[in-house]
Amino acid sequence: MAIISRGFGSRRREADPRLPPGQYLTQDFPVLSAGPTPKVSTDEWRFSLRTEKDVVTQWTWEEFHALGVETVNTDIHCVTRWSKLDTTWRGVSLDRVFADVDTDHAYAMIHSYGGYTTNVPMADLLGGKAWIAFEFDGAPLTPEHGGPARLLVPHLYFWKSAKWVRGIVMHKRDEPGFWEQNGYNMHGDPWSEERYW
Repeated sequence: MAIISRGFGSRRREADPRLPPGQYLTQDFPVLSAGPTPKVSTDEWRFSLRTEKDVVTQWTWEEFHALGVETVNTDIHCVTRWSKLDTTWRGVSLDRVFADVDTDHAYAMIHSYGGYTTNVPMADLLGGKAWIAFEFDGAPLTPEHGGPARLLVPHLYFWKSAKWVRGIVMHKRDEPGFWEQNGYNMHGDPWSEERYW
């Protein structure tokens, strides 16, 4: 069952050309989740990357931050039609995570604490397009918004920016994650309105 925050204060797309088709501008940051909110401390948090060669690389909270933290200013768009512009995040680019990784697979399955998964092509994760984020608007991410860390893929609908992220497993084929198995589009481009199958 989805958990939804207080009301969506919003304006129609005509108010700002940065809004993709069918989206509304909100000043809030609505909370939508498909189950209970995991509570994971930074002491317990681990991030792992598994390749097709069954090589697993794992980082602690401190080791992950040591990869290099960046500030990201971006717009975000939810499949439920809200958009929030000019958001500010801090996190580690997936370009840094994959810098020394040997993989030929073109797809990734993102795994979260709590069991959530989502599929993302590597073409949408690399080249300055995705981060593991742990701060929003100058403060640590709250658990309701995916803290301690979430994937941030702002050019796709926000369900692809998996909350409570704990790892990536490489895949040869594009296989559906949680919402994709339940009717959401396999890719999720807001500008093409790739909402559902």
